[in-house]
Amino acid sequence: MTFVIDRLVLAMTPPGQTQALTSFLPFALILIIFYVLILLPMKRRQKKIQEFQDSLKVGDKIVTTGGIYGKVTRVTDKTLQVEIADRVRIEVSKAAVAGYQGQEPVVQDSGNA
Repeated sequence: MTFVIDRLVLAMTPPGQTQALTSFLPFALILIIFYVLILLPMKRRQKKIQEFQDSLKVGDKIVTTGGIYGKVTRVTDKTLQVEIADRVRIEVSKAAVAGYQGQEPVVQDSGNA
């Protein structure tokens, strides 16, 4: 397969540029593979998390990344007020919300699995 690609590259380039183009091709392929396997899924996951955090509203039952269960009582731009017990409310960052209670977490831990 590499032999065929090398022959195509040699046939399409002028005689002086074959060495530079042939040595650049593997680097370009590695960058493309890196983008497809790592950066694209990371962008999709970040977009999903951002949409989840923006959709949080009063009355949602949530769980934080620290394992605290509660109900959202107030929403601001960057924080939430969460009622964790009767008349006990805490202020948490929207980024600290892992997901809804009883559902798969939206925010996955990047732990040492």
